[in-house]
Amino acid sequence: MHNVIYESLSRQDKALCLLRDLLEEEYNCLIGRDTDGVVSLEFSIQELIRHLALEKTFVIKRLGGMRVAEYAGMLPDDLAASLLETLCRIDVSEQGVARQASRNTTLSLALLDQSSRTLQALTSQAMPPKAETYGRRGGMRTQHPQAALISGRL
Repeated sequence: MHNVIYESLSRQDKALCLLRDLLEEEYNCLIGRDTDGVVSLEFSIQELIRHLALEKTFVIKRLGGMRVAEYAGMLPDDLAASLLETLCRIDVSEQGVARQASRNTTLSLALLDQSSRTLQALTSQAMPPKAETYGRRGGMRTQHPQAALISGRL
């Protein structure tokens, strides 16, 4: 059983390293505004995350809900050391992936905000003036009066 758990943890470690590399590549595509590259990487990232979740579920089921560190405590010292070392590498890799994912999220939201503001500015310049700008006599009013008494209305 130790070999099965160790192999699964080893696959998780390698998958997390690959995920971090894919996220870094996605970040570079976001900086370069390469939408096709981002979309293709996103599919790969989602599939890799799905596989990681399956591996984690496999280990949890195999250990019967017991934590890996607890399981390592029941093993001989040499086996426990290799298992705990792999577990430590997984933890470090997960933290790196989380940081990179956070950077990607921040950049993509900033690009979305920038694109939205640009679109709003272009739309406001292209839209015709509002219907309220025309007066009762058919002419276009350049300024709206602020006070009704000064313009002669009650």
